[in-house]
Amino acid sequence: MTIMEEKGRSGQRRPYDYITGVILAGGSSKRYGQNKAFLEICGIRLIDRVTEEMKDIFKRLILVTNEKRDYEHLGIPIVEDLVKGLGPIGGIYTGLMSISDQAGFFVACDMPFISKQLIRYMVDIKDNHAAVVPLVANEIEPLHAIYAKSCLGPIRNLIDSRRYQIRLFYDQISVRYIKEDEIRKFCSPSRAFLNINTSDEFAKIQSLMKA
Repeated sequence: MTIMEEKGRSGQRRPYDYITGVILAGGSSKRYGQNKAFLEICGIRLIDRVTEEMKDIFKRLILVTNEKRDYEHLGIPIVEDLVKGLGPIGGIYTGLMSISDQAGFFVACDMPFISKQLIRYMVDIKDNHAAVVPLVANEIEPLHAIYAKSCLGPIRNLIDSRRYQIRLFYDQISVRYIKEDEIRKFCSPSRAFLNINTSDEFAKIQSLMKA
């Protein structure tokens, strides 16, 4: 149990009480050929698995998608992209515009091995940083990250300039990178950030889940 969790039990507000969980489910994947959110692993759809994990951490959740009717069964607020066709950066922009809290933890819907312990750690150490982002082998994980509303201006500038890579606004904000040695205290980096872009990756994740 973290220090922040213990404070929560004594009646004080925990950091999870002022950060919203945001699940990004854009829709049909051009690379995979179908909506990855509804792929099943061990009989459980990816979107249901990720949603239940996030519900264990955050009081408030929203889902960003352009196919709202497909997700009504989740029982959480659903918002459509404010600017469509931009990919993940559009989802982050929409999420930040839609939440009432000052920050959100953003995760892609096709990551079945997210670690609640790692997410709680990221929330605990956010402090005054505008973003908290895992960094493994010099590769960032921008869709397993915390973003504050103060990121909205730099993100909007990228959108207006038609540049849609998430990392391009990092040099304009305060970023706390979570290094590999920190991540390993809670989970395996090679497992925690696995997502599905191809049928081979889906087969690999299925085998790991059954192992």
